[in-house]
Amino acid sequence: MQQQTTAEELYKTIGRNVSKLRKAKGFSQLDLSLEMGYKSVSVVSGAEIYYNKIHFNIEHLLKISQIFNVELCDLFREDSEPTN
Repeated sequence: MQQQTTAEELYKTIGRNVSKLRKAKGFSQLDLSLEMGYKSVSVVSGAEIYYNKIHFNIEHLLKISQIFNVELCDLFREDSEPTN
């Protein structure tokens, strides 16, 4: 029987995947934040490590998948390798 994933675990997985993808694409946290329409890194930096329960929402994830040209579902997979 498979153990259920908690929302907290999923947020952490998404944050790790965004961080790995961002680094692989050569983006800083500021670069990604600006592309997403933010003027500071607070959302990206907090959500990548799930700091104080800050996490990416569905709009953030849609923007990130479009910016990096990856499938939205890739951001949810544990140990995900993005599909190009």
